[in-house]
Amino acid sequence: MNTAPTVQGWCPGALRPMTSGDGLVVRVRPRSARLTRKQALGLCILAKHHGIGLLDLTNRANLQIRGVSEQALEPLQQGLAEVGLLDETPEQEQRRNFLVAPDWTPGGDTDQIARGLLERLHDLPELPAKVGFAIDAGVAPILSDDSADFRIERGTSGRLLLRADGRPYGMPLESVDAAVSALVRLAHWFADSGGNESRRMRHHQMPLPGWFTASETAAPARAPLKPGSHMLGLIAGLPFGQIEAEALLQVLKASPAKGLRLTPWRCLLLEGVNSLPALPGREFPAFLTEPDDPLLRVQACAGAPRCSQATVATRSLAARLAPRVKGTLHVSGCAKGCACPSATETCLTGRDGQYDLAFQAQAGDPPQRSALTEAEVLKFFGDA
Repeated sequence: MNTAPTVQGWCPGALRPMTSGDGLVVRVRPRSARLTRKQALGLCILAKHHGIGLLDLTNRANLQIRGVSEQALEPLQQGLAEVGLLDETPEQEQRRNFLVAPDWTPGGDTDQIARGLLERLHDLPELPAKVGFAIDAGVAPILSDDSADFRIERGTSGRLLLRADGRPYGMPLESVDAAVSALVRLAHWFADSGGNESRRMRHHQMPLPGWFTASETAAPARAPLKPGSHMLGLIAGLPFGQIEAEALLQVLKASPAKGLRLTPWRCLLLEGVNSLPALPGREFPAFLTEPDDPLLRVQACAGAPRCSQATVATRSLAARLAPRVKGTLHVSGCAKGCACPSATETCLTGRDGQYDLAFQAQAGDPPQRSALTEAEVLKFFGDA
């Protein structure tokens, strides 16, 4: 029997976790997408003691602790509070849905706007659970392809720009304070004009308000960060966006890392680090340090049995396919496609314990080949 997956319509948090096949998923949302060294070490220890020792890096630059039991939830939350990673209320946690350009500099526009918006969380209206804000005020946008409903970025004139997602023109702004105030005001317009029914800005077809003088486009986007050296330290990719807490703990203890910057691209930026210690004896590397590693082209969700909605294993198959498949690959445990909402050149979707294969497709799209076993998939791509 083919049971359609359930789309939750909201994202988990630390105060409002979500049930999965391996227990509760507890999402931690670090401020400005950065963990101090103390917070990073503490988070690894908490994930080992209260979860199954796995951390997921999400496309919102958050970290998820997997496999938390109901009994472990309260001590985990207490531990998160002790290292400054817990909001006071679930409502505050939801409102703090910010995506911050990870290469921000202290005192720069991105940093100041993120701090200013934090101070005005109470001024934001009630918004749909997945509505988010991109704070992307570097020399040029870097988050253009990442999901957000309200964007503060750099315009072609070099000024700050507030843009509603899906609209080509934004409103130029002269200061950080003006950017924060205009963002709050635009959020209120969205809520008051029926945006809560539209759910996302890109689906909201109402004309922008008269005060919003949309007259400038965003500057050409920069490329997302990739593994390798960076002026702030070392960028390390995570296969499938997941890391064992113990592996990360070992690296932190053996390195001078001052902190961790989280990205929405399955990479961590380890501040002040030049190289990583070896972690041998693994099915695939814990960290990817080459920008052309084939595992960087692969998306795969947790799969069965860790996700209750998945009917197939995903990551072991994806790792074997990575060097054999050209272009982008997505292996999804079900038709929801949580790991990758967009089309990839090759897409495998789990259905009733087997795989549907499609090309230039999203998870759940009509397949070119149906009901393949894992062995048949590997044979199709040339595995002896």
